[in-house]
Amino acid sequence: MVEPANSSAPEFDVVFRARRLIGPSGEVSGSVGVREGRIAAVEALDAPMRGARTVELAEDEVLLPGMVDSHVHVNDPGRSEWEGFPTATRAAAEGGITTIVDMPLNCLPPTIDSESLEVKRKVAENNVHVDVGFWGGAVHGNLDELRGLHESGVYGFKCFLLHSGVDEFPPLDSAELERALRIVAELDATMIVHAEDSEAIEHAPSAHGENYRDFLASRPRGAENMAIAQVLELARRTGARVHILHLSSSDALPMIASARADGVRVTVETCPHYLSFVSEEIPDGATQFKCCPPVREAANRELLWRGLADGTIDCVVSDHSPCTPELKRLDIGDFGVAWGGVSSLQLGLSAVWSQARLRGFELSDVVSWMSSGPARVSGLRDKGALAVGSDADLCVFAPDDAYVVDADKLHHRNAVSAYHGRALAGTVRSTWLRGRQIAGPEADTTPAGELLNRGEA
Repeated sequence: MVEPANSSAPEFDVVFRARRLIGPSGEVSGSVGVREGRIAAVEALDAPMRGARTVELAEDEVLLPGMVDSHVHVNDPGRSEWEGFPTATRAAAEGGITTIVDMPLNCLPPTIDSESLEVKRKVAENNVHVDVGFWGGAVHGNLDELRGLHESGVYGFKCFLLHSGVDEFPPLDSAELERALRIVAELDATMIVHAEDSEAIEHAPSAHGENYRDFLASRPRGAENMAIAQVLELARRTGARVHILHLSSSDALPMIASARADGVRVTVETCPHYLSFVSEEIPDGATQFKCCPPVREAANRELLWRGLADGTIDCVVSDHSPCTPELKRLDIGDFGVAWGGVSSLQLGLSAVWSQARLRGFELSDVVSWMSSGPARVSGLRDKGALAVGSDADLCVFAPDDAYVVDADKLHHRNAVSAYHGRALAGTVRSTWLRGRQIAGPEADTTPAGELLNRGEA
């Protein structure tokens, strides 16, 4: 409910009053004052704070910091029929996300030098509903461009250790990876890695047909484990900071924890689909579930949840990797030819909360994994916290509400989702970017997001 301002001169642009809010120390009640786009005060619920606008949260609502998704394939420019900045960022806003970091591939040109970064920024300018940062690419033949990309404001560099799925973003071999990591260490930057071993996958059975188990066999967990071991050893050797993308193999958790204990600078993410789905339940021909690395077995899923609980996994992000319905080949259901990627940008918060609550986790845990964690890993210092001085990026969330996903009602460019027909707990009632409402009733849906540079936010 929104109340009119009183007659006194307001102290704040907006005041939020919440019986439940998730701050840096956990769940409390309180009032939040926003001034000039930043959180200027966090006080008691009944503190005498005056705002030009006051937002009283309902009994069933919780005030969260806006979610941060540091793994989003927007595909714009060049493949905007798959996704684009207007649709991706609108979906993000509707899902409680206030900041995304865009991946450097599946767009044309790929973001592998300063010139291509500028092309992407021009396409995104004035077309984004949430704040957007950018990763640069580290590919075969561009390592001399990394310093320029870093100086241009990317948040780090992404590389593949096997074919990326698109020819214009070639992988690094072992020698190139070591050289790239030495450059990254000199820059005090971060290398984010799609860690699957190309040789192991070349020797695995080929993906073909409708049977999901055959596809799973084509991307064995051993390939993931071998690649992660290589990344950890090279990070140890070079001193570089590395981040393991979309962890699906729980086998790798002990060696990651061991490397971290030895001082290797490594962080790890997983994704809502690895925490939600299990291979045993994926129907034959259901190519909307295809992603690489793949969704694995139920026992593996539970070990990933354990990795979140003990802190080995730092964050949960979407790896939103959409395509047109035709490329998913739902007509023939062939996992060998369908594009790999799960579209979930709008659904991640609800999907993770739905599973987390079943395992005894609190909303504060989800905020740590999906807001403060990705912000910390990416270097987004003004994001991910409901604290004085942070950007006033907020999400009003109703954790006990529920809904059934209808892909046709999502704001992604294409109505394809592995979550279609699935019941999820928790709904986003409104989203606020720097104190401005961008989703929910009375929202201003004019694109107002900013393009971010490393070191500025």
